This record gives sequence, structure tokens and C-alpha cells, in this order.
Amino acid sequence: MKTAREITERILRERGIVSQEDISEFLSDRPQRTYDPFLLLNMEAGVDLLLSEAEAGHRICIYGDYDADGVTSICVLSRILSMLTDNFTYYIPSRFDEGYGLNMDAIAEIRRAGTDLLVTVDCGSVSYDEVEYAKALGMKVIVTDHHNVEDVKADCILINPKQPGCGYPFKELAGCGVAFKMVQAICRRKGFPKSVINDVLDMTAIGTVGDIVSLIDENRTIVKYGLDRINKGRRKSLKMLTEAISLKTVTSESIAFGIAPHINAAGRMASAREAAELFLSDDSCLMEERVKRLVALNSKRKKAQEEAYSRCMEMVTGDERFIVLRTEDIHEGIAGIVAGKIKDTENRPVIIVTPSGEGCLKGTGRSIENVDIFVLLKKHDELFLRFGGHRSACGFLMKEENLPQLRRVLDEEIRSLEEADPYFMERDISWEAELAPAEVTVELARELERLQPFGKDNPRPLFMMDGVILQHVRFMGEGETHAAFKAVDADGRMAECILFRKAQEEKEALTSGRSVDLVGTVSLKEWMGRESAQFIVEEIM
Repeated sequence: MKTAREITERILRERGIVSQEDISEFLSDRPQRTYDPFLLLNMEAGVDLLLSEAEAGHRICIYGDYDADGVTSICVLSRILSMLTDNFTYYIPSRFDEGYGLNMDAIAEIRRAGTDLLVTVDCGSVSYDEVEYAKALGMKVIVTDHHNVEDVKADCILINPKQPGCGYPFKELAGCGVAFKMVQAICRRKGFPKSVINDVLDMTAIGTVGDIVSLIDENRTIVKYGLDRINKGRRKSLKMLTEAISLKTVTSESIAFGIAPHINAAGRMASAREAAELFLSDDSCLMEERVKRLVALNSKRKKAQEEAYSRCMEMVTGDERFIVLRTEDIHEGIAGIVAGKIKDTENRPVIIVTPSGEGCLKGTGRSIENVDIFVLLKKHDELFLRFGGHRSACGFLMKEENLPQLRRVLDEEIRSLEEADPYFMERDISWEAELAPAEVTVELARELERLQPFGKDNPRPLFMMDGVILQHVRFMGEGETHAAFKAVDADGRMAECILFRKAQEEKEALTSGRSVDLVGTVSLKEWMGRESAQFIVEEIM
């Protein structure tokens, strides 16, 4: 039987963390992996311009995005600007009326308000025309962003680790991470205390986790320190939100499934400004109002999402290899979430299109691991009026008359891929180590928690428990969709297991008495003041 430490070291080796130095850094509560902010191309020029504009009393506007990364980026940069000038504001475009990124109407409005310097966060890298328009109106522009830089990049001071020629050692910062590096750079230039940097670590951690960027290297450092600050309750507004949604100890997982969705709900269902106001305000009454509002908006989002998912699933057939659904009654702010949920259920790429006026359709797509949706749609970009995205998600605007052709070419593309590899659509279930029932212990569960924070590129470890018999099966929950049971090996040793949401579809495997293989994670369970370990089952094979 392997010890908890041996199992954890095996996981680290599987993830390429081999040297003692790397292991110590990875497991440390006080990680040190961070880089000089001035290694970011154009950071020096950006800091020079921002400081000179602030010192001259010129008006500065931060232009963000309506998701958790955009909102937290605004909060991060606002903290340092508040120490430099009173003459600044921020702007968040409407998801519904304006869409993502810079737009001409917003730029004109910002200039009319007297803005001299426009600073973007989490957007703007490829907004060449919009930046030229801002410059033509008399504004100076700094773009801070983290998205891929393709085609023509904005002609201004561009700070983005992914731009060509940038030698920054870590390319996977979120938008708020780039804003955080600007705060670091300004603090160094102005000699501000380290406490100013610490003040924004919580917001940077939330945006980093919420944007699902890689949780290794410098992002791991940011999130670890940010979580420590969140759990110490240093920011009153954030403490009020975590209490309202019953989060006792905040982890990367509770950010991903608790805090970030509440921030995103503002932009999805109303205005992201309501989320920004929560974190930027010093008024306790306003904070309380905004917390209640975010909770209500997230509840509304969940209800709308469940209803839309049910309606869309009724439209899904078994024939389509690439699911394309046209619907008129889905809230625009949740179309992407619903597409993602259908993708998870069906293990097929999904696009949902909704009417957008003037004979056009707005589309949002989510894809499975083995299908690069961006590459696939890029091959047929003549069908779109606007198109953007990345490997696993896309968004576009198209003429309604092109929908039948889109359906046809996407179905043909997937069938062509299947001809080359008949199994490429199969769900890839991979685990990092085998585990015997007797090895599912409190000691192992605690040891694995040292690998936190979990997220992209550092997931909660998956284990295989093979050749076990399932005994004492108990179905639970509404519709008996969950099940608790014991997994027993040939020597009679057992582990407590629980299966969520899939109990009905796995009913035969759960009750047959035959030997099965389980894939899942190990977790701590607390009940009546006692700790125990349980195996949370992801798949039964």
C-alpha cells in the first residue's frame, strides 16, 4: 500500500514537477515565483504616460469587459489610480447593446466626457480601427490585455504578454494579471508601500480563476496570496458577498463556482457596473444593496439557464455530429453557458444562434476537447459578418440565410474527422494514478489539498480504482440522481464513495453486483465534527 506522500509525489511527477526546488515552490504557502513587471513590452512607456497624465490632472478612463476578469481588472487599476488622481472614471460596455471590446460609439461618449487618456483592461489588442478613432478624437491610448494578438494589432502603447516581441517569461496572465503587473510597476516607480500591491491580490485572484487561465507559475503565486487575503476578510465588500452565499473557506473552486458566477451574473442579466460598484464603493449601505442584487441576479440566471437548457435539449437529435440550435427564447447573457452544458451532456460541439435583428443571427459556441471550434469556423468565415473565439469557444454574427449552409458544412467537417479517426469523439477519461480502496484516507485527502489551488493545468487529481464491487448502495436527492455506496476490493477493504447527478443513468452498474472500475477524486468529508475521506466518482466503467 502506498503512503499519502508517495501518491502525491507521483501526481507531481506526472505534472512535470520533479526537482526538489520546484516541488518546494509548488507546495509552499509563500511561493516566490513572480517576474519583473518591466519585462512586459511597453510597460515602461505605459507607466510613463499614465503618470504624466495623472500628474497633469488630465482625465483618465479605464475601459473594461463585462465578465469577472474585466470587472476585477477595473478594480485593480482603480486602486492605484485613486492614489494618483481624483480625475478618473471607468466604462464597461453592455453585453447586449455593445458586445465585447472597444466600440466607436463608446469611444465618442468617453471623449465627450472629457477623457484625455483611455486605458483598456482585458481587451483592445486587435482593436486597430477603434484605437485610431480614439486617437483621431484627441485621446491617448494604453491597451492592457492578455488575449491572442492576431492580424493587425492596435497602434498604441500595447501591454500584452502574448504580443510578438514580448519577452515576459509567463504568457498566461489574465487581464487582471496584466493590470496587476501595471500596479506593481507604478508602485516601484513611485515608491509606494507593498501594502498597495497586497490590497489588490484578492481581486486579481478572483479574475484569474474566473477567466479560467492556467493556474501554474506566476498565476499560482497570485492566486495563493489572493486566497489568503480573501480568507482573512480584508475587503469588506467581498466579505459581505462570501457571507451572503455561505462561503466559509474560499478556495479556487469556490471562486469558480461561487464568487465569479455572481460577478458574471451582473453582466449576463443586467449591467456589469453593478458588480464593479460593489467592490469600488466605501458605502456599507450601497455594498449591501449590491450584494443582494448580485445574489438575486445569479438566482435569476440559474433559473433562466435551467429552463433554456431543458428547452434546447428537446431540440437535440442524435443525428447531428455538430449541434446547431436556433432559438428565439433564450436570454442572450446565458446562451454560452447553456451551449457549454449541452456540450458536456452530449459530448458534441454546440452552437446556439438567436435572432439579432435586420435578418441577422448572433451565435455562441462551445466545443469538446478534440475539436478546435475556432479553426473549424475560420475555414468558413465567408458565412459570418463578425467572428471571433479560440479553441473551445466562439462568437459570431451572420445572415440568417446562411444558417442551413453553416449546419451542413459543420456536420461535414465532423464526419470527415470521424472518417480519419472513428474514436476521436469519444470522451477522454484519463487518470494520474491507481488507488486501492484502503488508500482513500484522511491523510491522503489532506495531502492532496496541498496541491491547491486547483484549476486549469492543475486540476484536482483523478484516480482509478479498478476491479471493485459496489455494496450498500443508497440513492439520494430529488429524483434519486445521487448515490452513496461502498467500493470493496478482493481483500474486503472498502472506501466510501459518492456519485453526483448520474445515479439514474448508472443504475444498472450500481446495482448489478458485478466488478467495475471507478474514476474519481479524493475529498475530505466533515460530519458532526468528524473528518473522513470519500471517493467522489466521476465515471463508472
